[in-house]
Amino acid sequence: MSQWSLIYEDFEPAQEKRREALCTLGNGYFATRGAAPEADADDVHYPGTYLAGGYNRLVSQVGGRDVENEDLVNMPNWLALTFRIAGGEWFDLQGLEILAYRRELDIKQGVLLRSLRFKDGQGRVTRLASRCLVHMQQPHLAALETTLTAENWSGRIEIRSALDGRVVNDGVARYRGLGNRHLELLETRTLDAETLFLRVRTSQSRIEVVQAAATRLWANDQPLACARKTLQEPGYIAQHIELDITEETPLTIEKIVSLHSSKDRATSECGLAAEESIARAGRFRDLLRSHVLAWGHLWGRFDISIGTREPEQGLPTVLVLRLHIFHLLQTVSLHTMDQDAGVPARGLHGEAYRGHVFWDELFIFPFLNLRVPEITRALLMYRYRRLDAARAAARKAGYDGAMYPWQSGSDGREESQRLHFNPKSGRWNPDKSYLQRHVNAAIAYNVWQYFQVTQDMEFLSFYGAVMLLEIARFWASIATYNEDLGRYEILGVMGPDEYHDAYADSERPGLDNNAYTNVMAVWVLCRALEVLELLPQERRQELSDTLALRPEELARWDHVSRRLRVVFHGDGIISQFEHYDRLEEFDWEGYRKKYGDIQRLDRVLDAEGDTPNRYQVSKQADVLMLFYLFSSEELSALFERLDYPFGYDTIPKNINYYLQRTSHGSTLSRVTHSWVLARSDREGSWRLFAQALMSDVEDIQDGTTPEGIHLGAMASTVDMMQRAYTGVEARAGVLWLNPQLPKTIDSLCIHIHYRNKSLTMTVSGDVLTVEVAGVTPEAIKIGFKNDVHELRHGQTKEFTL
Repeated sequence: MSQWSLIYEDFEPAQEKRREALCTLGNGYFATRGAAPEADADDVHYPGTYLAGGYNRLVSQVGGRDVENEDLVNMPNWLALTFRIAGGEWFDLQGLEILAYRRELDIKQGVLLRSLRFKDGQGRVTRLASRCLVHMQQPHLAALETTLTAENWSGRIEIRSALDGRVVNDGVARYRGLGNRHLELLETRTLDAETLFLRVRTSQSRIEVVQAAATRLWANDQPLACARKTLQEPGYIAQHIELDITEETPLTIEKIVSLHSSKDRATSECGLAAEESIARAGRFRDLLRSHVLAWGHLWGRFDISIGTREPEQGLPTVLVLRLHIFHLLQTVSLHTMDQDAGVPARGLHGEAYRGHVFWDELFIFPFLNLRVPEITRALLMYRYRRLDAARAAARKAGYDGAMYPWQSGSDGREESQRLHFNPKSGRWNPDKSYLQRHVNAAIAYNVWQYFQVTQDMEFLSFYGAVMLLEIARFWASIATYNEDLGRYEILGVMGPDEYHDAYADSERPGLDNNAYTNVMAVWVLCRALEVLELLPQERRQELSDTLALRPEELARWDHVSRRLRVVFHGDGIISQFEHYDRLEEFDWEGYRKKYGDIQRLDRVLDAEGDTPNRYQVSKQADVLMLFYLFSSEELSALFERLDYPFGYDTIPKNINYYLQRTSHGSTLSRVTHSWVLARSDREGSWRLFAQALMSDVEDIQDGTTPEGIHLGAMASTVDMMQRAYTGVEARAGVLWLNPQLPKTIDSLCIHIHYRNKSLTMTVSGDVLTVEVAGVTPEAIKIGFKNDVHELRHGQTKEFTL
């Protein structure tokens, strides 16, 4: 079985939308779902093209009131290409006898291939082979090549190649009934005999998007002159081409497309840019050559080599990991470095979560940091540019500093819905997820981890430090002092476990003293104080003046960081939030017998008229997130600072306690739990990792993958290999290594980037080998067990495990 190709050898209408999401092609600038070119949006197919940062707002009527939502817009469908034989029906697989079928996503080359044989009602047998790409080197180009061969007939064939701007956002069933028509037609015309032109504009954000498509026909590598006519209707333009086809003479149709928008840099006008791009694009084979070269360079930076002992059945681990890397790089690539765009939690692969940016960066950036950290830097700048919006949100809520939104889109305001639809109950329920203030801590953590890996003092001085300080200011202001306890508290928030958004007997939203939130707040305050010491004196003074930082405020930060409350219960169990231990135990066995899959336990209980707020249940156990993000040494230091005990058995006791109370309703949950078990229970860790690995490939959440892949889960499964099983940790100027591979893995080799040095790490048997390459003479510090070693360019060091 190939470790570079995702292959489907049958046509299953019920699985098409999932496969279309998994076969998406993109380059970080735009992406197109892997739908068949002849397909329209219906119950089987959903073509979709999404532009990074291409958002638009619409107002809908919900329950008698206006509700505004911002969506990542489904842009015009450039793929549209179909045909019919002798005036018959337009090509539709569901109306034909399929003799052979194969769809292959070539992950190594970034190409989607399809080959099939079919027989129509008149007994005519035809072969179809297609190749499709979204160009990784030239971000404004895409191309489709389709070859038709008549096996037992000759005759007239009609081809229709179109640009379709009539599309709407209709890829998520629960959003139907809300406003979904985002595009306004501005212009359709022909540029020449072969080339169509379409210009649209988003209705509110006024983003212009232009597509130009050149369709050319070839036989025996010679261009064909064909009869063509142009068809136009509002939002749609097509070329209708007719010619005769001869038995066993392949007919090749090339459709080359350029896509530009008014968001582009270094462009006078996006329509003119699209015309210029299509004019110099060349043939499909030329584009394929440079596209494959670009992907080859990317794989040189991002691939992971693994030797595994796995059963023959099922997809190989290496293949799925590469698929995950592939989709990550199609969403955020080298082209991201020149854009103002965040990381949509569901990639550029569909419309779930409306294309918004959440805290999933926390799981995505670590992989990028150690490969091409410049991508992380660009994505952190997305947050920096929205700092003023975060400051305004904090002021509006009565806090100081910056309060970043739980869901972010175009301009950084809070995009979370106030109502959420439950497909099991059919009801719209209040959505309190905007109370997940821990997104602030995630952003601060991302800034700090980027700096730890890169030592990019310029970024820290001019951008990162400002975000850290303003986020620290927020945490200090949201913390209130409880005189009776002599502790600060953070009240009325939600943790990452979204099953609990309030106390069951209270009308007040939110929970008190969520452990994850409070410990992360302490960590942020400590890092903010540290960053002031790291900055050059001149820059520190500039920031102090600009932000009006006074000694008394810094003293409060220090005091809060030492006296913030963490609640415990039982024998050293960190309470997920205050009074968690008072909740009822849940009948896990009974509900599994009754419903089978109870991953989305919140929806199951809501359909029964119940709520998870009553029970000790977790969608994802957020206490365990602390063990995911921090080493035991770091956590011990934090708890010591707070004057709380943190014994040797604190971590295993809490892992055992919360594992029994978690439904894994989030695709991120199994990764987190696998990570925290990596040292203590290698078999249990691998079992959860294997389940997380298949989240999207097998759509284990029963219907979510067709709406868009789960980018955080994909990136974090790869990061399990990169950091968890190698024990890689960048801390205090040292890159610590502590490999412990699962029994299923025989060897592991990764290439990472750390502080301007390239490192090749190989774990095989009981030996860890580290090779260092770089252009600067400075040494880097490598920590192994209790020793720190200095390595320079050209040096290799072996460690016995």
